[in-house]
Amino acid sequence: QVQLVESGGGLVQPGGSLRLSCAASGITFRRYDMSWYRQAPGKGRELVARISTTDNITNYLDSVKGRFTISRDNAKVYLRMDSLKPEDTAVYYCNAVFLRLQYWGQGTQVTVSS
Repeated sequence: QVQLVESGGGLVQPGGSLRLSCAASGITFRRYDMSWYRQAPGKGRELVARISTTDNITNYLDSVKGRFTISRDNAKVYLRMDSLKPEDTAVYYCNAVFLRLQYWGQGTQVTVSS
């Protein structure tokens, strides 16, 4: 059974930081491109950051470049979020893709508010 379990969300003040984690099980993790998406209330889901498999090539949404950092180790993917803004408020989802296989986590809420 494939599971992607996110953690690390919460309430943070503007300018603060959070680190999201996604633990993967049931897949051969090293084969999967891993990504973080987010969905704000009333909006569609958008790709925030992606990290490839063996080369660890990263891509970021323009609005988070220089503030967010995606990384991975043997079985987890992380999203370090610094200088958070109210517009970063959303549910953040972990995503794993390998060829035609795609899996999603259940999401973790991030709220940036004073």
